[in-house]
Amino acid sequence: MGTRTIYLQEVSLVEAEERLRQALQAVGRWGPLEAEVLPLEEALGRVTAAPVWAKLSSPHYHACAMDGYALRAADTRGASDAHPVRLRVGEQAEPVDTGDPLPRWADAVVMIEQVLEEEGAIALRAPLARWQNVRSVGEDIVATELLLPANHRLRPVDLGAIAGAGQTSVSVYRRPRVVIIPTGDELISPGDTPQPGDIIEYNSLVLAAQVREWGGTPIRHPIVRDEPQAIAEAVSKATSQADLVLVNAGSSAGRDDYTARVVAELGELLVHGINVRPGHPVVLGMVAEVPIIGVPGYPVSAALTGEIFVHPLLCRWQGLPLPARPTMPATITRTLLSPAGDDEFVRVVVGKVGERTLAAPLSRGAGVLTSLVRADGLVLIPRFSEGVNAGDTVTVHLYRAPEEIERTLLAIGSHDMTLDLIAQFLAEHEPPQRLVSANAGSLGGLHALRRGEAHLAGCHLLDPQSGTYNVPYVRRYLPDTPVVLVTLTRREQGLIVRRGNPKGIQSVRDLTREDVTYVNRQRGAGTRVLLDYLLAQAQINAAQISGYEREEVTHLAVAVDVATGLADCGMGVRAAAVALGLDFVPLTWERYDLVVPQAFWNTPRLEPLRELLGNERFRAAVAALPGYDPAEMGQLVSQE
Repeated sequence: MGTRTIYLQEVSLVEAEERLRQALQAVGRWGPLEAEVLPLEEALGRVTAAPVWAKLSSPHYHACAMDGYALRAADTRGASDAHPVRLRVGEQAEPVDTGDPLPRWADAVVMIEQVLEEEGAIALRAPLARWQNVRSVGEDIVATELLLPANHRLRPVDLGAIAGAGQTSVSVYRRPRVVIIPTGDELISPGDTPQPGDIIEYNSLVLAAQVREWGGTPIRHPIVRDEPQAIAEAVSKATSQADLVLVNAGSSAGRDDYTARVVAELGELLVHGINVRPGHPVVLGMVAEVPIIGVPGYPVSAALTGEIFVHPLLCRWQGLPLPARPTMPATITRTLLSPAGDDEFVRVVVGKVGERTLAAPLSRGAGVLTSLVRADGLVLIPRFSEGVNAGDTVTVHLYRAPEEIERTLLAIGSHDMTLDLIAQFLAEHEPPQRLVSANAGSLGGLHALRRGEAHLAGCHLLDPQSGTYNVPYVRRYLPDTPVVLVTLTRREQGLIVRRGNPKGIQSVRDLTREDVTYVNRQRGAGTRVLLDYLLAQAQINAAQISGYEREEVTHLAVAVDVATGLADCGMGVRAAAVALGLDFVPLTWERYDLVVPQAFWNTPRLEPLRELLGNERFRAAVAALPGYDPAEMGQLVSQE
């Protein structure tokens, strides 16, 4: 059992779903689960397993609907302001409260505010119709009528209707039980201190939350090491208590990937490998008439496997249709190439810029869980299409409501830590606003504005000839786009070095030393433009710097490379160095501006952002960042 497992013949997603369906039908597990009877107070959100019929009528007696007087409608004929009708209390009218049984002799109720009470009588200035202000028997519910059909998810109002019809319990489908087994020698529990090579196990937490959200009962198994016998024992035990078993990790074809072999030896292996990305190495099988899904270990693959296979199965077992996710057409902002034989699910952020709805692709890495956290939806690139071109119209399957997209600002350009603060402050706005930012470098942001793909761009481009920031570049790259340049902050740039600065790096001249390895920012980033300016001043050729060609797209990514020993230093803001406990060699201060097309600047969409630039609490939050000075925040640099 310890030998390496090679993929079986990979199959399409449609074929994989069909094999699972046939296997479940063969053991009678394709339809809803068996029913259980629950008291109404425990039934919210559950799904009815049988029709619910009314046991009693509601109301079950003729009830007074108002406070006032019960009377005979015939006695009020001819009543008017000029000729009020007087009725004797106790003979022709009887005082009643809302909900009282209507006296047998009466057929109407007059509201107390519509009568003039006199000594022993009431005066009416308008006639009443029969049954006016009376709730007759069965007005709401009639005994024996159908209240709710089977396969109906119970809402709070449904529970009230069932109780009002005389029932105290309801028959619902049992919740599916799902055992989740995380496997791997490298896994540690959340809260433990990770060492190099350790991975915090959180996939089971995500999968369990998905199961709970979709109506199932998750059972998280303790971590199982990469030992075939231990995995087999865990799976065997799980099948005795679960309707579905998810084995997380070990589904690929690596040295310690045993899931497929365990399933094959304990039961029937249906599928090992599906033409879908992310989520390629999925395992499907049956053990003791219980479906087993081998879930890939990468977090994005794990979460999407839950959406693709687990969600539909849980809905079917509860007698529910799979909910239709809202969709929205959008223009893809970047060309994407996709493997010809695979269905690929691409995570995107979505925003409406002017009259166009745009979908900007996020990281496609299967290990980047934050790409799902940030994603507004998924774009499916079908098999054999080989990808999409920038400017193509795609269908986005939304994670968020369309109205949230309408409140989204798209920022593309230079990375800065204040953008995260802006996003947080806008989220606290009423109504909440969203800022979605993509790190494309300062020049990338200007190009995005020129293409009409963003509401604003962060920019800190130093012009070597004039020594000024941003204005020359805006004039060069956006000659036909009127824009507003407004200062967000000044910030300190320098060299991020390891704690204690063991290499003794003091200036850009030290970057040419043979014992110093550098990590750079991407082409078009303002930080890289600044570095090149400083190198030119020092008459240093970039070819002399070891690591100059190695690129990262954020200040924090540069700091991570230094902290983990991949580089001795890199250029970035002081706040990034402090965030990772590194040292910092200051070089200069620079101005970081927001570039906003004039077509957007004065619109209601950007009003919360304009207000924020004058908000003292926000200004204080920026000032608290190491190496930031917001004294010029909100000042208009120019309107080009």
